[in-house]
Amino acid sequence: MTETPEAAARSRAVRPPLLTPPLLLRFVSVLGASASFHLLLSVVPGYATPAGGGGAAGLATGALMLATVAGEFATPALVDRYGYRAVLAVGLGLLGVPALALPLSRDLGWIVAVCLLRGLGYGFTLVAGGALTASLIPAERRGEGLALVGIVGGVPALVALPLGVWLAAHSGYGLVFASGGAFALAAIASVPGLPDRVRASGRAVGIGEGLRSAGLRRPAVVFAFAAMVSGIVVTFLPLAVRGAGTGSVAVALFVQPAAATAGRWLAGRLGDRRGSACLVLPGLLLSAAGTLLMAATAEPVAVVVAAGVFGTGFGILQNATLTLMYARVPTAGYGTVSAVWNIAYDVGMGVGAVAFGWLAAATGYPWAFALAGAAMLAAVVPAHLDRRPRSTAAATGP
Repeated sequence: MTETPEAAARSRAVRPPLLTPPLLLRFVSVLGASASFHLLLSVVPGYATPAGGGGAAGLATGALMLATVAGEFATPALVDRYGYRAVLAVGLGLLGVPALALPLSRDLGWIVAVCLLRGLGYGFTLVAGGALTASLIPAERRGEGLALVGIVGGVPALVALPLGVWLAAHSGYGLVFASGGAFALAAIASVPGLPDRVRASGRAVGIGEGLRSAGLRRPAVVFAFAAMVSGIVVTFLPLAVRGAGTGSVAVALFVQPAAATAGRWLAGRLGDRRGSACLVLPGLLLSAAGTLLMAATAEPVAVVVAAGVFGTGFGILQNATLTLMYARVPTAGYGTVSAVWNIAYDVGMGVGAVAFGWLAAATGYPWAFALAGAAMLAAVVPAHLDRRPRSTAAATGP
């Protein structure tokens, strides 16, 4: 039985608005943090390479992700004490100011120190901003809202990842670092207009409890496997593809976030209608297939296709796992969900970058990509166990 125009109009009328003024203002700091982070993400490893080869590249990304995780662990308590605005502003400042200092030295210790500070700031912006954003999205439109936020954050990544590599090659590192610093610092101007505190319902969920909860842990583990390869791609793809194929790297670094953005939007639309749990396993399998295809580093077309396949699966996983986790806690637990999900993201990226550097040194890049893709299949087990939706109460279970 088809829905009448009058019924469709009533259905639309009861849907709460999505693009509210606070959410639109929040998009400014999303854009600034994402542009600053991604502009330098694939450039700093190359800047560090003369100091110690591929190991230095992995160490730079690993330090960035390690500090990001530390910041994510600390953020819920900082927000409770100081509010969203102060933590978000400090995070943007730590992303911006150290970026401006990178050109002062190419010593590996200096680069690592800068990465540690920027990672700490990025952790603040991710968790404080993520929890605040979730509270500004109606629960009935959570998947769509998070997909929209993913697009807003994904567009800078889409442009900044390849642009950073191109600018470094044609205009030097200084311009890249100055631009990355400026994006983050300019976004601080939007912070005073954001809510500083949000009324939360339900029982608060601590990070320790969240990590012990199967309802939060399983989606986070699955996502961490995909994030591992995301860290590998942005760190090592420019180093793995040499010679005539180097032009394909910029294309691949454009295609991967573009496909991820499309995947997030698709998952958001489907998730609100059919549930996000059924999307986790397909997203994982697509990500693994794309990673396996990256083993063909000598084939430029294969590299670009691999980036697209991986990006699509990664975007689906981004939206599906995060939406699933928010649905399993009350509003008071949003900060913990933001922290746990982002910790999974950044631990995966950091571990992937460091481990892949050692692995590639022993096996070469093609075999290292193939082994990374095979390793992702281990996440099929938690994805399969978590395939059915759970209630909020189930999220606090073992």
